[in-house]
Amino acid sequence: MSDIYWDMDFDVAVVGAGHAGIEAALAAARMGARTALFTLSLDDIGNMPCNPAIGGPGKSQLVFELDALGGEMPRAADAAGIESRTLNLAKGPAVHSLRVQCGRADYHRYMKLALERQPGLQLIQDEVVEITVREGRVEYLLGAMGHRVRARAAVICSGTYLGGKIFVGDFSRQSGPDGSLAATRLAASLLRLGAPLRRRKTGTPARVLRRSVDLSRLEVQPGDPEPTPFSSLTDPRSLCNSALCYITYTNPETHRIIRENLHRSPLFGGAIEGIGPRYCPSIEDKVVRFPDRQRHQIFIEPCGEDTEELYLQGMSSSLPLDVQYRMYRSIAGLERCEITRPAYAIEYDCVDPLWLSPTLMSKTVEGLFGAGQFCGTSGYEEAAAQGLVAGANAAALALGREPLVLTRDSSYIGTLIDDIVTKGVKDPYRMMTARSEYRLSLRQDNADLRLAPTGHRLGLLDQRRWEIFLQRKQQLSRELERLRSTKIPPSPRLRELLTGLGQNPPEQPMALSELLRRPGVSYGVLRELDPGPAPEGAVSRRAEIELKYEGYLKRQQNQIQRQARMEGALLPTGIDYLSITGLRTEAAQKLSEIRPLSLGQASRISGVNPADMAVLAVWLERYRRRKEE
Repeated sequence: MSDIYWDMDFDVAVVGAGHAGIEAALAAARMGARTALFTLSLDDIGNMPCNPAIGGPGKSQLVFELDALGGEMPRAADAAGIESRTLNLAKGPAVHSLRVQCGRADYHRYMKLALERQPGLQLIQDEVVEITVREGRVEYLLGAMGHRVRARAAVICSGTYLGGKIFVGDFSRQSGPDGSLAATRLAASLLRLGAPLRRRKTGTPARVLRRSVDLSRLEVQPGDPEPTPFSSLTDPRSLCNSALCYITYTNPETHRIIRENLHRSPLFGGAIEGIGPRYCPSIEDKVVRFPDRQRHQIFIEPCGEDTEELYLQGMSSSLPLDVQYRMYRSIAGLERCEITRPAYAIEYDCVDPLWLSPTLMSKTVEGLFGAGQFCGTSGYEEAAAQGLVAGANAAALALGREPLVLTRDSSYIGTLIDDIVTKGVKDPYRMMTARSEYRLSLRQDNADLRLAPTGHRLGLLDQRRWEIFLQRKQQLSRELERLRSTKIPPSPRLRELLTGLGQNPPEQPMALSELLRRPGVSYGVLRELDPGPAPEGAVSRRAEIELKYEGYLKRQQNQIQRQARMEGALLPTGIDYLSITGLRTEAAQKLSEIRPLSLGQASRISGVNPADMAVLAVWLERYRRRKEE
């Protein structure tokens, strides 16, 4: 580290320019905070070292929420998209999930330019090696080359770079993803500040050259005929599917090669200490855990239109290079594959998220925030979601504004943050639709209705996005009113349509809304009978969902209101839980460690049971009465 510094003064400093750091820096700058963004290399901004795709189940909901809050990931995914598919269309709307395959280099270029053009944001290529604290508050960030940045708040978005170490068989070295530099000294500084660091692991498959793959032997997985954009600013007519993805499978020979070489895997040999992601295991882990499976699905996906590299989704590994060649070449279509980048596992440091509050700020160091894989999560979308919240709260702290805390009933982002800071994580956390108890209300199609007012209030949602939101909200309101008030009389065509769907035709005039609620009746059926003007496709889809699931949504809204009363029962700071009579010792210890903000958050802590909650509720009521007296 240099002994001669170049002093700089900012409101917020962000460490790391991956998906979390990008959103954190943009959010802070857009809120008016003077912001610095450190990165080990400008060429790694917005890197997609794993699959270059955005979205999927649970993840697309996060991306649509980012768009409603003014985030940049949705626009970047649309701009760099080369194939778009909506998943789970055969299931209910709660799990409909958009997924977009992106050009990796295009995504990087888009994000780098967005950062460069953002007023109030300065990019700095340097490694942050120390964070200094004075009187419990962040003071300086020191760079290895000599930058000394004074900041009111710092956001750590270190991804897999912090203490990064890669493994390919017996080979290992300190490294970030894709052979980039690792951040080797910041962890020691964080430990001195009391951060409870943990070791985690993830991996990525090999990339192979397209010309060496026999695409004729693969199943084609085409995109949607009419791609759906993530961002409200993107004109759907500007999107097109210019690439194809493919599917192939492992086989018993693949599994034999893997089993015979498990002793050469650092994962099973003990060289890797970090805990890996439960829902994205390596191929050797899948073969061991599911010995009866005859095959595992492999998605072969392009890394962009400006490269011939293909990504082998589902085949991450840390096996030696010679085993990788034999393993991959045993798979149909890959018999002559040429590996451009071997698969590898990577270990890295992250923090126990129980150290963080729901604002993503440390409970012990004022102004020190975390986001992304630093907080124990996995995935680009999870990182970006946390980055926006952490950046907004860092700016709010620096500028003296109210913090942003999103609730579970408002968003998947709120669910994600509440899960990690309340329950902690044992392995890298991945968002799924099943994690939300309110998923029917938290659909990807209504994210703007839920969050755009918050984004506008914070200053994150620009005027153009806000006007688009107001226009769509008005269109939806008018369409719902029209459907409820317009009635159609019985007719031979109506009888024919309903009889064909197994429905009893009405004897009296029926409102279009009542007709649309019937099973099997969609807007497509309705258009044959409806004389009114056809609304925009997104508006009609949203109106149909709102009407078909109206009863379920009302029931869930009642559930949300009951829980909101628990969330509104705020717990005072500094409670001595061990002194509360009737509270079990385990519960008191967990409550003392996590320091929940409300009874609602306390109820979700592992080790706090209903009897403990009853005791805590009685104590809180008595506390309130004493305060009033």
